[in-house]
Amino acid sequence: MATETKTKKKLGLLPKLLIAIAAGIIVGVIAQKANLPIIIRIGATFNSIFGNFLSFCIPLIIIGFVAPGIADLGQGAGKTLAITAGIAYLSTIIAGTFATLVDKTIFPSFLEIGSIVMDNATNAEETMLPTLFTIEMPPLMGVMTALITAFIMGLGIAVTRNKPLKDIFDGFQKIVEKVVASILIPLLPFHVYGIFANMTYAGTVVQIMSVFIKVFAIIIIMHILIIILQYVVAGAFAKKNPFRLIKNMLPAYATAIGTQSSAATIPVTVGCTKKNGVRDTIAEFVCPLCATIHLSGSTITLTSCSIAIMMLNGWDVTFGAMLPFVLMLGITMVAAPGVPGGAVMAALGILESMLGFNEPMLALMIALYIAQDSFGTACNVTGDGAIAVLMDAITPKDKKQEEVPAEV
Repeated sequence: MATETKTKKKLGLLPKLLIAIAAGIIVGVIAQKANLPIIIRIGATFNSIFGNFLSFCIPLIIIGFVAPGIADLGQGAGKTLAITAGIAYLSTIIAGTFATLVDKTIFPSFLEIGSIVMDNATNAEETMLPTLFTIEMPPLMGVMTALITAFIMGLGIAVTRNKPLKDIFDGFQKIVEKVVASILIPLLPFHVYGIFANMTYAGTVVQIMSVFIKVFAIIIIMHILIIILQYVVAGAFAKKNPFRLIKNMLPAYATAIGTQSSAATIPVTVGCTKKNGVRDTIAEFVCPLCATIHLSGSTITLTSCSIAIMMLNGWDVTFGAMLPFVLMLGITMVAAPGVPGGAVMAALGILESMLGFNEPMLALMIALYIAQDSFGTACNVTGDGAIAVLMDAITPKDKKQEEVPAEV
């Protein structure tokens, strides 16, 4: 009973993040009026140390998430598994491409291009206070090296079915997930506090917050539109009313907003999917699988927030530059942990290597993504139900037992 009470009183990540943002703004205003830059520099020093540790962890996160995720896809592989994974990836890419086109069209109408520069050391020093000291933590390998290593090892384990090596990578994944869940995620509010205190002191926070309220509104609209598109396609194949299908999935959408985790919402997602007339074997296979590989909502959020930050920095955002990022994003987030903010942690590597984000930009991405994480997760799990409806329609009923793997 005591444990239950403690659990109920525990603050979630989003409330902690909102408190950190408010605290950062308040401290930034006080430090600015009282001319006490030392307070801001203490926070900036923590940001520097945390940022360097995060950079050290990024290659480990990529290997820990991607290699076991790809290896898992090869276990019990069959036609249904391959088709489900292909549809999930295609759905994610369509969502990211859609977001890119919408963002490029709408964002310039209300964003002040180049108004907040965070892209080089000179301008960063002019707007953000420096640290008291730095501690270098060079990563063991580069981001692309980690990605290639993860692909080779994951595919190799899937093809050779090397169980001892698979167990090693599964164990490594648990260690990385523990680092993310027990160190990185709990320290994020302090990191966000330091960033917002420094931005408030520099006088840029009001502009950033007012801009991203509009960005968030556009993101939620895009979530709704992509869900409608997914169910229109699924409903066409299944010959079912797409809006009735969406209505049956609303409990899963609401649950995901509360849990901020696709994995934690799986039981509700499966139940709603069965209510849509999907066979038990398909629902119980597709929904858990898609909870780790289908992230259309998260992709929309990450793509939109990154484009907004790039435009604010005055960068030229081209479709040709964003498409490879979106394609890689769909792979990198495979098997992101079921903790809030897992997708953005997995995406930090390609934000840095493919888009050129620096530490302040990555920190801002983390804060902005987590603020929208609930709605992105809700979009993800609702889309999982659409893929299940589609798979139920295209999988022959008389072959379902042999096509659907018993375990994934």
